[in-house]
This record gives sequence, C-alpha cells and structure tokens, in this order.
Amino acid sequence: MGLLCLLVLSSAALSYAVGGDVCVSGHDSGPVFEEQPSSVVYPEGLKEVSVTLSCRARASPAASYRWRVNGTEVEVGDPHFRLVAGNLVISGPQSGRDGGSYQCLAINRCGTIVSHAANLKFGYLQDFPPESRSPQTATEGTGVFLTCQPPAHYPALSYRWFVNEFPSFVQPGGGRAFVSQVTGNLYLASSVPADSGKYFCFSTITMDISTKSTFSRATQLTVLPDVNSRKSAPSIKVRFPTETYALARHTTQLECFAYGNPVPKLRWRKVDGLLPSKAEESSEGPVLTLPDVAFDDEGIYECEAYNSEGLDTHQGRVTVQAQPEWLQVMSDSEVEISSELSWSCIASGKPRPSIHWLRNGQPLSTQDRVEVNGGRLKILSLSLEDTGMYQCVAENKHGTIFSNAELRVQVQAPDFRRHPVRKLVPAARGGQVMMECRPRAAPKPTLFWSRGTELLTNSSRVTVTPNGQLWIHNISRADEGKYTCFAENYLGKANSTGHLSVRDATKITLAPSNADINQGDNVTLQCHASHDPTMDLTFTWALNGALLDLEDPSGPYQRIEGKETIGDLLIVNGQLGQAGLYSCTAQTVVDSASASAKLVIRGPPGPPGGLIVKNVADTSVELRWSRGYDNHSPIGKYVIMGRSALTSGWKRMRTEPTNIEGNAESARVIGLLPWMDYEFHVIASNILGSGEPSMASHTVRTQQAAPTVAPSGLGGGGGDRNELIITWTPMAREYQNGDGFGYIVAFKRRDAETWTMVRVPSVESSRYVYTNQSLSPYSPFEVKIKAYNRKGEGPFSQMALVHSAEEEPTVAPSSINATALTAFEIQVSWHPVHHHSSHGILRGYEIRYWRQHEREAAADRVRTAGLEMTARVAGLRPSTRYHVAVLAYNSAGTGPASPRATVTTKRPPPNRPPGNVSWKTEGSWVTVRWDPVRALHNESAVSGYKVLYKHEGQTALKVLDKSKTSVSLPLPQDNGYVVLEIRSWGEGGDGAAHETIVSRDSGTGMMVQSHVSPTGFHHMSLLLGITFSIFTTGSLGL
Repeated sequence: MGLLCLLVLSSAALSYAVGGDVCVSGHDSGPVFEEQPSSVVYPEGLKEVSVTLSCRARASPAASYRWRVNGTEVEVGDPHFRLVAGNLVISGPQSGRDGGSYQCLAINRCGTIVSHAANLKFGYLQDFPPESRSPQTATEGTGVFLTCQPPAHYPALSYRWFVNEFPSFVQPGGGRAFVSQVTGNLYLASSVPADSGKYFCFSTITMDISTKSTFSRATQLTVLPDVNSRKSAPSIKVRFPTETYALARHTTQLECFAYGNPVPKLRWRKVDGLLPSKAEESSEGPVLTLPDVAFDDEGIYECEAYNSEGLDTHQGRVTVQAQPEWLQVMSDSEVEISSELSWSCIASGKPRPSIHWLRNGQPLSTQDRVEVNGGRLKILSLSLEDTGMYQCVAENKHGTIFSNAELRVQVQAPDFRRHPVRKLVPAARGGQVMMECRPRAAPKPTLFWSRGTELLTNSSRVTVTPNGQLWIHNISRADEGKYTCFAENYLGKANSTGHLSVRDATKITLAPSNADINQGDNVTLQCHASHDPTMDLTFTWALNGALLDLEDPSGPYQRIEGKETIGDLLIVNGQLGQAGLYSCTAQTVVDSASASAKLVIRGPPGPPGGLIVKNVADTSVELRWSRGYDNHSPIGKYVIMGRSALTSGWKRMRTEPTNIEGNAESARVIGLLPWMDYEFHVIASNILGSGEPSMASHTVRTQQAAPTVAPSGLGGGGGDRNELIITWTPMAREYQNGDGFGYIVAFKRRDAETWTMVRVPSVESSRYVYTNQSLSPYSPFEVKIKAYNRKGEGPFSQMALVHSAEEEPTVAPSSINATALTAFEIQVSWHPVHHHSSHGILRGYEIRYWRQHEREAAADRVRTAGLEMTARVAGLRPSTRYHVAVLAYNSAGTGPASPRATVTTKRPPPNRPPGNVSWKTEGSWVTVRWDPVRALHNESAVSGYKVLYKHEGQTALKVLDKSKTSVSLPLPQDNGYVVLEIRSWGEGGDGAAHETIVSRDSGTGMMVQSHVSPTGFHHMSLLLGITFSIFTTGSLGL
C-alpha cells in the first residue's frame, strides 16, 4: 500500500512539471522587460495621429501582454486601442478620455510582471489676452521690468522677448538685460534711451512631437534721456527662493538679477563651503547652473550684485533630494518544496522610499504563510502555488523603481547525475578528508554513507553531517576503499560511489622566523617542506591571509629558485604596508602544511586621524587630532600644513607652540588672515622620516576683523576742468578681512584745516572724482585713504599730494625766429612761457609749420620733450616758403599760438653723385679720384666734397674744399674691406653719394667696367693679377 502511494505522488509531481500551463523547470523562464513605456506629452487637439507606448519582454514561452490605465484594464478590442506585439497604440488621443498613468503587464505560464508607469499628458498653450498692455516710462539710468503674464499652458514654458518686430530678440549679453525663465519677465538693470520701443513676450512649449509658440500684445517702453543720470547702488529684483529643492543627478538653476547704475556685476558663492567647480562657468552671471546635482551641493548660496556705488546680497538654501535607487535587490531563486524563502530589497532616496511587493502583478501582503515587512519578504512552508514572478517596488514623490525575480518551487526524486560523489578522493595519512554528497532532490532527501556493506555512523574518527558530508579524521592506510552515499525522499532513491586513496602527509621542515627591518631593506623568509613523492609540491605565501603574487619579476615579492622542497621568499625594498603576518603553505593535491612568521617594518609614522578644527578666531584656529600608527618608531614631532583659497599649494603654518612634540594631540595655528577659507593637514615624523599627511580638514573660514593695512598706490591728478581725481590700487582679497568692504577717502586743500571724508563702497573701486565748480586749476590737495568693512576701519595711508585738473596754458611763446639750415631743415627759437601762466606743469612746446599756400589747420606738428627754447624741423621741401607758430602745452592741452614767423628753405643740393670715380694703388694706400659736380641753376652751389671712410664698424669723415677732387686713404692690413662714400655738399645740404667698396684679398682679378687709362688709373675694368678690388655703385643720401 505504501509503495502504491509513493507511485501516485511521483506521478502527480511529474504531471505538474510537464503540464500544459505549468512552468517547466530547466526549460521555461518568466518574463523580463527589455523595453518599457515612456511618458508622453501629446499636443492637445491634434487629430489623425496616434501615440505608441512601447512594451517588450523576454520570456519562454513568449509573453502575452495586457495594459492598465489608472489601475483599470484597457479594452484592447476597442478600435481606439490596438495591441501591436506588446505595444499599445492609441488612435486620436483625447485629453478627457485618454490621459492617465499606463502600465504594461507581460504574462506567460511562469508568471506576470508589471512595468513602471508611463504618463500620457496633453500639452497646450493658450493665446495671450487680446487686451492692450499699459505703456511704461522710465528715466535713463533707472532699472525697469516688463511683465510677461503668460497664458495657461502645460508643460513649462521657455521665454524670450523681441522688440519692435520679429525676430529682433533682446540679447542678454553685457549683463544689462535679463529674461527670467521662472516668470518670463524682462528686466533692464539700467535703462538707456535706445531701449525705447515696443516689447513682445515670446513664449514656447516643447512637446514630444511638436513645439508651439505665441507672443503677447506690445508693451510700449519709453526711456526719457537724463544728461545727469544719477548713479545708484545695486538692488536685487530677481531673487531665487530662500528654499530650493534640487533633484540629484539633474540640473538646478538659481536666478538673480539687480538694478543699478553703473550696471551691476554679479558673483556667486557658497556660504558654508566652496562653490562647486562645475558651477564656476556660471558664477559671474544672473543664472547659477548646478549640473548633475549631488548631495555635496547642498548648502546656502549667495548672490552678490556690486558696482562702484555699493553692493546688495541675497541668500537661499539648496536642499538635494533623490529618486529611489536600489542598494540591494533579490535574484531568481529555485527553492525546494516545504522549505522557507527569504528575500530582501533595500532602496535609497530622499524622501525615504516606501516599499511594497507584487506577485504575478498583484499586491502581496502578510497573510497565512506570507510575511511582508517593508523591504523583507518571507514565505514559510513553500508550496507549488508559490511559484511565479515577484516584484519589489520602491517609490517616493520623485519616482518609482521595480526589481523583478522568479521563484521556482522544486519537486524532484534524488538524482546524482549533476553532482556525483568524486570517483577518486586522495587523502594524506594522519590528516582528514571530507567527501560530499549533493544529489538534486526536493524535498530534501535522507542521506547516509556506507563503506562496502558497512553502514557508517558517527564515531571518534567518522562524522556524517546532516547535509550529507562524510568526514574521516586521523586517516590511516586501512581507510582506503570504496564509499557510497545513499539518498531517499518520498519520490524515490539514488546512490553514488567514490574511492578514497591514502598518501604520505606534507610537513614543514624549516619554518620562517620573525624578522625586524627598516623601511627600504630586503629580507628573506625561509620555508622548507617534505611530501609524498608521488605528488607535486607547491609553495604559496600570504600576507595577513591575502595571497601574494610571486610571478611578477618586477614586483616586491620574489620566489628564490631551488629544490622542489624549498619555498623561500625574498621581499625587496620593504615598505610599511608589507609588514604583518606572513604564512608559508606547502601544498599537494591531498593536503597542505603551513607555518607563519611576523615581519616588523619600522618607518615614518602613519597619518594622524580625526583632524578637527575648533575655536576659530580672526587670525587663529585650534586643531585637534588623534595619534596615527608610529610604525614601531616613536613619533618625535608634528608639523601643520595649510592652504587658503588664494593659494594652490600647501605650506607650513606658524603654530603655538612653535615646535609640536610627538605626544601632543592639539595645537593652535596663528598668523592667519581674517575672513579667509583654509584647509589644514597634520604630518607626523620620527627618526626615520616624515609620514603621510592626515586627511585634510573641512574648509573653515576665519572670523572677520577690521582691516589692518591701508590701500597702496595713492595718487591721482588729471581729469576734466573743476575735477580732483584721486586714485589707488584696489585691495587684494587677503587684505579685506571681511565683507561690506569699501574705502574712506580723505582730502583737503594744502592750506586748509578741515578734511573732507567720502566713502566708496566697492572693493573693485580704484578712483574717486571730486567735482566742484570753484576748484582752481592745478590746486594742491593733501589726500589719504583707508579701508573699512563691517567690523571697522583700518589705518590711514601716508599722505600724498595730488593736484586738481590742469587747464591749458593761457600765454603764447614770444619772439619767434625761424632760420633755414638746409633745403630740408629749419631751426626755430622762441622766448619761453612763465610757469605761472601754464595752469599746470608745463610739458614743453609744440611747433606747427605749414606751406604758404596751405591752411593753418592742415599744419604739421612737432613737440619738444622738455622746456628747450630751440628746435629743429626736418623733412621739409627745398625752395619752399613755410609759416611757423609755437604753442606751449601741458597735460590738459595746448595754449594759444604765437605770432607766426616765415622762412624759406634753401635750394636743393645737386642730385647727382660724383662721376668717373677711379683709383690707384701706392703701397698700403689707395688714391681715389672723381670728376667735380656742377650745380644747375635751381640747385645750391657746391662748397666741397665729403668722403666717408668705413671699416669694421669704424667711420672717419674727410671734408674737402670744392677745389679738391681726390683723396688718399689707407687700406686694411687684413683681408677686410673699406667702404667709401663720396658726395658733394653745400648750403642746400649733402648731395647724392657714390659708394665704392675696396678690399684686399688673395685673388688674381678685379671687377670693374670700362678700360685702363694710360696713367695707370683703372676706370672700372677687369685686370688679372691685382690684389685689390673696387666695386662701384651709385646711391642717394648717406
């Protein structure tokens, strides 16, 4: 009867395993999504177009598909909905009927899974109201904004403005205009008359398959000109929210824009830390962009608007939240019937996600054998009906994620085909061996072992564990033989046999010894062993349980080659990280033996830990740390390194005490700059050197303090009439000591008692202009300057003397005289102007000259660089009448012109060089002759000749009377050459030159061009055997 019952149960289980609608183990698989639907924004009112929501799953057998909308089954038979493969096609979607949340269900006989939700929403953009918009008027220099007031829409709009006609869009470049993408409003920081016009707000929505735009009625803007437009400090008008929620891995933008004249500049900072580097590109514009937001980006952000008149700030907090993200998921499981299943899934997210479970697409809750506790699922006493597809679902307000797994409940008679007992099991004499018995069976079978016909039971040397493992201890040769494992459950029986073979044991014969070295030394650890000669022996080494790589020839660990029984280890250039417990293992296929030794490596200390910054003052902070590992050599001292926001490298900081002993765990850093961001790390050292630095501290900003130094570079002067200009060098960031920074400028007339004080509230300012109609030109003022911030005022600088703006000289030079020097040059002289008439510092004189037939306005000008009373004017035309006037000048301009003088340049010199140049050698001298130059009637007479002698950078000039037309000159002793220039001269200046090059060399010829005269002079001919060469060319001028 019992056998009949067993056969019936086996038949039922087999029917379940291969039944038509039952998931077949090893053959079928449940659905797994390969493509899930995506949300769609569809243009409202668009007809004759369909929307496709995609869905595709991998499954065996192939999956069928169903859809839900807002939790209700979609009737696919309706022509309005069609199913194409797994995709849902919606024809002619309509807002009221088809909008909602869609989910795809993929189904086969192994189970059902549900996709994530895809929203079908309808986009729309209504028209702007047709009513006219009220005109706006502004005064030049003031800020103004135009409201967009967009119509109803979905999804969010993007905004632009155009003026007068499309597409003349307002360009935001230069920081004067800004279009908010939050409100759509247009802002002008400081309006100008050119801004007048008709403005239209242009709004656009972008959907998945189209875009739509519309624009408003015109807003007339009129900007009234104001010659004396008032300057104004910045006033922030566009303010990002005081609390902004940003989504991790998305982009967040903060808007900030200010009115002001001059146009304010903008800069951003993170109040409670450093501004993320990814935001630096936008850190000086109206929109701070934080791409790929991370939790490190949380904090308080500040926008600062500033110009020469002051500054304004706005702060707000950015809080980062995140969509759910899996930290742990379940995986497919095959579990035997009547056993227990435990699954867990963990998700991160902000806010914290809630978790629920689905089985075959239906919610799963605690009941009967099922326990659901958040991310934990437990099913007791599994049955076949528990087989199916399970989903863990995590969601918060930012999104929903799914994790899928398939559960298969197994029912099977014992079967050893996949995991038989090992046929040959070697074991070492005196050791122990474990033989495994792992049949495939469900429910769990009963297991027992036999040796031959002897049933094995637990004894002092034999142990049979509940999971079927057979352990034999203290093995001897008598234990050799066949061992069989038997398995049985209510579905059947099976067995599997293996043979135990006993070998000699492996032993360590020379164990490694403890060693103690300094960092950088080499050391050898010995290890010898004996083993069964029928098997191979291998050695492995481990450091603190981790195997070492001994195969890398360039690595720090080297195997010492030798006999098979020797496994010594060489450690090259030992480093601190290589200290620890070294284990040598001698191993055969049946057993192993191990021995260990401790290696101590002494070196510089490890990094200190737990560095914190406390008691932050304006010029000092306190650091505390915990001692790091001393690496077996006592710590002798600590050094504190730091860097500020203005420096890129680390430098040693001043401390109290100056020398920090090795037993200290705190110190004070002094000599810091107020209102400055710092990072610190600590370095420990001992007699073996300095160790690695600690982790850097968090960034800390020192407290604010009043400025301690005065601005430098105080000076000024110049400018327009009735102005006193005072200039200085703007203070660098390290000297500002706090926010709310500016300058106090003090000035008074040199003979006055009372100082005038003016505040200039901008760190970038470098000048102050004082205007007073009663200011006399070039009046001396004593000026000084100091800096201030919110904590107080700094010291005044040294006093400087600055003059008010100069005015042009009011008196002209007198007694002008102009004399012709040559045909091309004249000399002008005059009586000077007294300094008290110059209304400033007289810089020099300007000579204006123009030809008789030209207008004075076209005159050429030459200025002297000092207070000379004569000047030469060159580059003139010969035989030409010129008018000349002289004016005094200073930095404000030129004074009145003197009475004009008139001068006529001389006739030009002959424009022909001397002709028929010839030469004759006499020892070390050469004599050069030429024909005289005859002046024409319109040329100046020849007074003589000039011969310029040039050799190796040296020159000599001989001036000859007109009666002389030859000259004798020395030739160089070496093989160099001389250059001779011969020209006529007279009262009109120097005439055209004839250039002759004469050289002495070892050649036998000379290049000339005519014939040999009877007198021995060579008129440019070719002679052989001569050691001088004369090359003749004609040129104009010297």
